[in-house]
Amino acid sequence: MPKRVDHDVRRRQIADALLRVAATRGLHNAGFREVAAEAGVSVRLIQYYFETKEQLLLFGLRRVGEQFGQRVAIRLTDAAATPSGRDRIELVLLTTLPLDEDCRLLYLVYNQYFALALTEPTLAAQPYGNDPDILATWLVEQLRACQAAGHLPPHTNLADEAVALLAITVGLGNAVLAGTRSAHDARRVLAGYLDRLLSPPAHGMHQPPAGNPTSEPIEQ
Repeated sequence: MPKRVDHDVRRRQIADALLRVAATRGLHNAGFREVAAEAGVSVRLIQYYFETKEQLLLFGLRRVGEQFGQRVAIRLTDAAATPSGRDRIELVLLTTLPLDEDCRLLYLVYNQYFALALTEPTLAAQPYGNDPDILATWLVEQLRACQAAGHLPPHTNLADEAVALLAITVGLGNAVLAGTRSAHDARRVLAGYLDRLLSPPAHGMHQPPAGNPTSEPIEQ
């Protein structure tokens, strides 16, 4: 009997080969021939699944989103068992930073797609996955819980703080990727920001005892 082929698996294998080529030689150098060599298949097989390079690039973008989503989903599960809201947020945001080799490659390729989409209308029209929206919604929920516990002022705009956290994380990720900041720096800066944002509950400002002024009276 002829061997049954799972075409979805085959497409993912080819797309993963594309991402590996892009990570080492750049997305612009990831042609059918290079991807076929990396995947260990023929160019003809690549063309069977993807008639054009554009189709291959679009599917590769989907794979980047899927792999990022899988990483975040694992950390969201882990974070559910973490008692501190601040620690839950830190745990998940660190997952999105290029602090290990797998995430570094994903981060590198995603940035290449982002840059290419600025001049390629077809790529620009593609949704870059809904993971950022899911993560922003999750952050708002975590910040709301922190607010209820007294770690954020009642008037705080939670949606804006979630956007700020994501922006800081992206900026740190780009700095680590470019080599201008170390992984240690990224962890330290993110932890410091979270410590300032989510301070322990305040139990009221210390008031000096009555009749014991904190400064000398002004002499007349």
